[in-house]
Amino acid sequence: MSSQREERLPAVQELEADELAELLGDLAIGRDDHLNAPGFVVRPDEVQAALTTLRDEAGFDHLSCLSAQQYEDRYESIYHLKKYADPTQEVSIVVPTPTDAPVSQTAEPVYRSADWHEREAYDLVGIEYEGHPDLRRILLPQAWKGHPLSLDYDQDRPQIVTLEAHKNPIKHDEYADNADTMFLNIGPHHPATHGVLHIETVLDGEQVLDVRPDIGYLHRCEEQMAQSGKYRHEIMPYPDRWDYTANMTNEWAYARAAEDLADIDVPEYAQILRTLGVELSRMTGHFLALGTFALDVYGDFTAIFQYAFRDREIVQNILEDLTGQRMMYNYFRLGGVIWDVPEPRREFFDKTLDFIDGLPATMEEYHDLLTSNEIFQLRCVDTGILEPDVAKQYGVTGPVARGSGIDYDLRRDDPYGYYDQLDWDVVTEDGCDNYARVLVRLREVEQSARIVEQCVELLEDWPEEERTLQSNVPRTLKPPMDAETYRAVEGAKGELGVYIRSDNTDSPARFKIRSPCFHNLSALPEMSEGELVPDLIASLGSLDIVLGEVDR
Repeated sequence: MSSQREERLPAVQELEADELAELLGDLAIGRDDHLNAPGFVVRPDEVQAALTTLRDEAGFDHLSCLSAQQYEDRYESIYHLKKYADPTQEVSIVVPTPTDAPVSQTAEPVYRSADWHEREAYDLVGIEYEGHPDLRRILLPQAWKGHPLSLDYDQDRPQIVTLEAHKNPIKHDEYADNADTMFLNIGPHHPATHGVLHIETVLDGEQVLDVRPDIGYLHRCEEQMAQSGKYRHEIMPYPDRWDYTANMTNEWAYARAAEDLADIDVPEYAQILRTLGVELSRMTGHFLALGTFALDVYGDFTAIFQYAFRDREIVQNILEDLTGQRMMYNYFRLGGVIWDVPEPRREFFDKTLDFIDGLPATMEEYHDLLTSNEIFQLRCVDTGILEPDVAKQYGVTGPVARGSGIDYDLRRDDPYGYYDQLDWDVVTEDGCDNYARVLVRLREVEQSARIVEQCVELLEDWPEEERTLQSNVPRTLKPPMDAETYRAVEGAKGELGVYIRSDNTDSPARFKIRSPCFHNLSALPEMSEGELVPDLIASLGSLDIVLGEVDR
């Protein structure tokens, strides 16, 4: 298998970079290329002009991630741009600001997804974004002192943060003559919020006028812990804790970025094992999403919820046989996987194929009980509408995007692992509503089953002497000074990316996680405003968020 760094021909990449440089003209004042993409330095007051040029004239319609960091002599914001039509076309816009005045022009008017991104960068790093519509903390309490990822932050300083009174954010607005509005807190501890999520909601009767998701209740400093760990072994256990419903996809996100950074090959046999494990893990995530969503929309615990957990448990049994763990698998290693399928191999393969063979009847049960259910259809059809153009503005990916007809899947569009050698289809639905998102996940389970079956066939016939599990990775990894990369995989919730900057030590200088749940949740107001409270709950459930990944 060729190295990740060789996936694009350097000559082609350089040609694209020259064309982009000509397009940007004087807006680009320097180059700062990354391993995955050409990079251009722009002035803090030219951010919107540069991004608008790349969006409107070069087709970069996807602000995938914003990585912010502080050096000894400057702050820096990096906007990672892609195209929904072709995510292999990437470009980084680097915006340096001085340490005594870390102020940069906001990108929010160009990409709505910059709203939450820039709030997080302000919250954790300390960069201010001039013109931002709502520049306040997003993960930490508003009264928190300092910015935890800035170089002068005192990690040992204790802080006591007082609770703030919740006020109606549109108290002084009038929507009709003598209209009365009510401010309602949904969460952070509520059976319909899928974790510790607080939703500030303003109602006129039961109609939703304003929705503001309030996150940060489960912030566990995953990025800082990764920056404190060593590449070789100490970081890999963390990804399983991000989206803990479909964990193994997270491991691949870190592996892909680190292997790109350190120029590590992965044996073909190990790529098949990775693909097998990740698709099984994707199925566990979709089963959980299906069961909890049914519970949200019509309170069906005894049937759909239990059916979904029955099937999720079967897949977890298979993954436990493969990895030795029930949930936090830690199966990936840089350069491969930790071990082969368990002995006797035939028994493991038969157990996996038995589940795959029974899946068509299982999926028919779900359609009989759920998608053809009249109550379910009334709750889901034409509710939670998310139009494709709006979804792209918020950086929405995964089943949520594909439920809006956006044909975007990194397994096919930016191939990694063994996906480009297998026969499977990307699932899309054009409904743009809660019902379409359920259909996408159900159909994706079937596609994952196709991939798993093909992986089993390959592993069965693989010559024993060629079953290489790991490449020869140095005991201590020290990537080059200031090498930077952003790599992403198709997680169960969407595009899960990792940005790493190295400083020639055995730990990252900067480690940034791009969470698909973070982006998908930011679009909730677009799906909910003007609808009823029950529709808001259904729309939230259709996003299938996991707060461990939203907050990180």
